[in-house]
Amino acid sequence: MIKLLIVDDSALMRRQLSALFDAEPDFEVRLARNGREAVLENSNFMPDVITLDINMPEMDGLTALSMIMAERPVPVVMISSLTEKSALATFEALALGAVDYVAKPSGTISLSIDAIRAMVISKVRTAAKARLKPLRKQAAAAVVASSQPPRLVHTPLVRRVPGTVGVVVIGVSTGGPRTLELILPKLAASFPWPVLVAQHMPGSFTASFAQRMNGLCAMTVVEANRPMALEPGTIYIGKGGADMQVVPRAGKLNVLARPESAEYLWHPSVERLSRSVLEHVPAANVLGVMLTGMGCDGADAFATIKKGGGRTIAESEDSCVVFGMSAELIKQGGATITLHAEKIAAQVSAWVEF
Repeated sequence: MIKLLIVDDSALMRRQLSALFDAEPDFEVRLARNGREAVLENSNFMPDVITLDINMPEMDGLTALSMIMAERPVPVVMISSLTEKSALATFEALALGAVDYVAKPSGTISLSIDAIRAMVISKVRTAAKARLKPLRKQAAAAVVASSQPPRLVHTPLVRRVPGTVGVVVIGVSTGGPRTLELILPKLAASFPWPVLVAQHMPGSFTASFAQRMNGLCAMTVVEANRPMALEPGTIYIGKGGADMQVVPRAGKLNVLARPESAEYLWHPSVERLSRSVLEHVPAANVLGVMLTGMGCDGADAFATIKKGGGRTIAESEDSCVVFGMSAELIKQGGATITLHAEKIAAQVSAWVEF
């Protein structure tokens, strides 16, 4: 039995979410109207997972989340409205320890809830199984990790083919924003290859996410929402609600947003992005990084990268929020190396001779 605490100041939203999970035979549901009640119920009810609204009276979701993570850490799925302000608050929540988020439906709530029913249930089930450590232990581990030089793997570097460009492709899903914040800010402004990030995320969130990351990173971070030439020192975040692809234009490689393809289950698709890169860049000049997330998106293409002479990193189980995408890559024998998230940036830099 999965004990779920639903926290929302809207009585209608509480009823709709409660009805959704009451229909599932393995959920025990309790409700809270604000952050203060959420903190109390976290100690009294001791839920396995919490859905948490952001904007609430008495105590908002971010304040409640910080107290929950300090007193009794538990997997939390944020429920956020589709606004830029709420998106930025959601990323703050993920940085505080939330596992995932769901975009709160707009319009007629009953109809909108039906439209996202399967996604909400899936995300809550996944979150309930997520690996979660107290923030204080995470902070201590980060200090230890940062004080110790990462173990780098100095594999022979294949010489770049004249006239081509090297590309880093990063695939990530559940737990991704927080993990990317551990990796991307460690890359120098003069990093010599463009970095393409396919993070499973709704279209209303990726612009805010790129904006947030641009403030944290030495490299320039942009949302790939239109045709853009690939440039060194730039990180391209795939636009949500679309698939990112690499195409040649005017003698240069460009990245652009394509409509989602039904051929792929997750979006922005890691597999579709990686296949498009391989059409124009030799595998030996591609570096793939597979991070936390459920599913298997990108594993086939990343295995092809390794087979063609490229290099790939799979995030290790001990740092993954959900050990799914990287686990599938390892299972296929497509990972050159498996690393804790704290060590990935240093390895990427070493592999591009930087």
